[in-house]
Amino acid sequence: MKIVLFANTDWFLYNFKLSLAQALRARGDEVILLSPPGEFGPRLRELGFRWEALPVSRSGINPLAEVLTIRRIARLYRELKPDLVHHFTIKCVIYGSFAARRAGVRRVVNSVTGLGFALLANTLKARLIRPVVLGLYRRALCGTSVIFQNRDNLDTLAGYGVLAASRFSVIPGDGINTAHFCPGRAARQPVVLMMARLLHSKGVADFVAAARIVREALPGARFLLAGAPDPGNPESVSTADVDAWQKEAVVEFLGQRSDVLELNQAAAVVVLASTQGEGIPRALLEGAACGVPMVATDVPGCRDVVVDGENGALVPPAAPEKLAGTILHLLRDEELRQRMGQAARERVETVYSDHQVIAQTCAIYASAGTQGSV
Repeated sequence: MKIVLFANTDWFLYNFKLSLAQALRARGDEVILLSPPGEFGPRLRELGFRWEALPVSRSGINPLAEVLTIRRIARLYRELKPDLVHHFTIKCVIYGSFAARRAGVRRVVNSVTGLGFALLANTLKARLIRPVVLGLYRRALCGTSVIFQNRDNLDTLAGYGVLAASRFSVIPGDGINTAHFCPGRAARQPVVLMMARLLHSKGVADFVAAARIVREALPGARFLLAGAPDPGNPESVSTADVDAWQKEAVVEFLGQRSDVLELNQAAAVVVLASTQGEGIPRALLEGAACGVPMVATDVPGCRDVVVDGENGALVPPAAPEKLAGTILHLLRDEELRQRMGQAARERVETVYSDHQVIAQTCAIYASAGTQGSV
């Protein structure tokens, strides 16, 4: 079977979908990877995959330009003649589904990995574009197989009436390679790690505020934030804010990093302070797979991963004082960290490992059928 995987960045394909692509190739499928151009596309080619650069503006709203993008995707689908296409991230889901219908692709799978700014934010801009996004979703998802990462996201879109003509299921996350992400041997220092894009909705300001509180009580604690701003996202943290926080020096801003395994293995606690919700947060799962307890906000996605009091702790969103108190408690109790870290690792192995997620994804591929009409 010829299968196309289409995402909005080559970074996403390389970091989140490489195991799936390798498993499909190993079973004899022809795999084609599509994304806008970037530094990871050549890496995918070096691994023997066919990767095609397909420019898609993440923030473009010019109607003519967007229609031309859909036509360009449809033209490529006609040339490739795939048996199945699998789309990831909002624009690829919507535009890719329209293009697949125009190109006569019969099997279309769409992954909703999070609801995004338009459906989660409460700003005027979000409220204005929400009906448009829902209308596009309703038309694009018609007749396709839709994969959600958590039940909250599924219920939200179902409540808007978007899924009436779709087949849908829940697969928890993108899958974690538990052979790669595993506990390290070094003794853990009081290091608190958060890996996230620098967005307000990720709770970056709350993480910085919590760091101030913890370091007053425990000056030797280190707070690391790995991630970069996202200028294409309306919720991106400003350069001025980042500069001010860096001067304050309570948090070490690491930028985008490739040594994800080493950072997680060196951490005592991993944190995600999201205020709006997630799909299934990989940043938490990577830490959990390394045997690190998690502290996260009680929002969709995070609450799926963190079993409060067992493999980590849940705190209210936008409550930096409670976030700080929970982190401080864990840093001071090594026995508790070890117990929660072991439970975190075991849960990743039983629920979130890549071989389980890939098996469930392949089952969706086998059952995917003909699209309905628009």
